[in-house]
Amino acid sequence: SLGQNVIVIVPGANLLLNFEDLKRASDVICKAKVVVCQLEITPAVSLEALKMARASGVKTLFNPAPALADLDPQFYSYSDIFCCNETEAEILTGIPVGNLEDAEKVGRMLLERGCKLVIVTLGAEGCMMISVEEPIPKHVPAGKVRAVDTTGAGDSFVGALAFYLAYYPKLAMEEMIRKSNCVASVSVQASGTQSSYPYRKDLPQDLF
Repeated sequence: SLGQNVIVIVPGANLLLNFEDLKRASDVICKAKVVVCQLEITPAVSLEALKMARASGVKTLFNPAPALADLDPQFYSYSDIFCCNETEAEILTGIPVGNLEDAEKVGRMLLERGCKLVIVTLGAEGCMMISVEEPIPKHVPAGKVRAVDTTGAGDSFVGALAFYLAYYPKLAMEEMIRKSNCVASVSVQASGTQSSYPYRKDLPQDLF
């Protein structure tokens, strides 16, 4: 139906990425402002990238997509920001996420596993954020839009968040999430996942 997500994963070349490739990219990784990892490449390679980044003081943002029920526990402790959606949250914790209260339970559980800051994205409901420093969960709502195709909305959110972490590091995390929600909401208003943000004239000016 309109606005609903249907995703087929074809890993292809992603699974060919290996530790040698990582070594060759180490200079770039260690000089980055932010490193984003997902599970679309071999998990052990993603984990090693997070470790390399952390060793160089680079901020790490991890999105466990597609999620694994038996995720290596080191992913939690090597992620400065751990960002998952409702489906991923349930696979990781066994807790179905149907509302904000469920998201808060997931968040607390992931903090116990070693995460520093957890964001659970909730589609049209925005996000829930909880951290070691701010253990009282915060709900960051999303603006109301007419969703045409939600495919790629999570990637839009994570990409936007990485952008703000890298270029606007003094922004409050809640504000970064609000702006990232806004970018993701723009992405769902058209079909397909190809981003055209830099060329859009209708984006709210306060995003940049």
